[in-house]
Amino acid sequence: MTAKSWRINELGLPWEKCLVEDLVLPDVPEQGCRVQVEATDLNFADILQCEGKYQVKIDPPFTPGMNAAGTVIEAAVDSGFLPGDRIVGPTFEGFGGYAEEALVIADRSTRIPEGVATIDAAAMNVTYGTAWFGLHLRGDLQPGQTVLVLAAAGGVGAAAVELAKLHGCWVIAAAGGENKVKTCLEVLGADEVIDYEAENLYERVMTLTDGRGLDVIYDPVGGGYFDVARRLVAWEGKYLVIGFASGGIPSAPMNHTLVKNYSIIGVHMGGYRGRDDKPFDHCYAELYEWLEAGKIHPLIDTTVGFDGLADAMVDLYERKTRGRVMFDPRL
Repeated sequence: MTAKSWRINELGLPWEKCLVEDLVLPDVPEQGCRVQVEATDLNFADILQCEGKYQVKIDPPFTPGMNAAGTVIEAAVDSGFLPGDRIVGPTFEGFGGYAEEALVIADRSTRIPEGVATIDAAAMNVTYGTAWFGLHLRGDLQPGQTVLVLAAAGGVGAAAVELAKLHGCWVIAAAGGENKVKTCLEVLGADEVIDYEAENLYERVMTLTDGRGLDVIYDPVGGGYFDVARRLVAWEGKYLVIGFASGGIPSAPMNHTLVKNYSIIGVHMGGYRGRDDKPFDHCYAELYEWLEAGKIHPLIDTTVGFDGLADAMVDLYERKTRGRVMFDPRL
């Protein structure tokens, strides 16, 4: 049997290079599951991978979509899952989530609790997982600390705002444009919001903190924002490097870290796989507990099917979206 897939046969921008094709998936690999896709989160990393610019490179042809959520159709004997189980997890290279069916890596996947909608599990999986690893595991976040989240209305940023607030921190959100500022205040519950399209980020933060600066900075943007934000770190503060959505990879003047005794900390959640898997169990146990209790609310901007996937990717690339953009092949 074949399944519709958004297939890239030549590296480049996915909305220019991807075509919908009928694909026959290979046999389920060891520690794998064939999943009927019900939700896939659109990620900036997927765009980079289609261009051949992501750190993990795949030769075409392949189906992008690093993660997928849905119902297991077929499972390897050693997978720990059975047909009918709802799971969310990373996909095998080449057979990603922008499709009706995907091959999912079983030992890196999570069973979705009965009371959680599949789309919410998919929306939460990477963004809140990254925020948890960044703030709690790497950042050792403490209640009462002052936290700045850059790109706070985006998927990764929105998750960080919610988790930092849940942990009892005072959160400053930085976002671009009136609509995103409104989202940070009214939906995500940030204590203060800075519109860095209209305000001076450095001056505003220093005013809000009475010149002290920030205990923790959560930066998924990189580029020129790093040079501004690093000067805002307080004595013995922590600068969490989440990613480089701006496309620019900054360099740090190490004398500045020496003078202020602050730490620049990399956050690569996937890097723990195979090195130390225990934090994943702790992470997702807490996240699902909070989700079921209504303490966190994954922000979903829109959900599209195959017909809307290219335009949604463009919007994501141009930073027009808030929270997560989701794909559902059944639409």
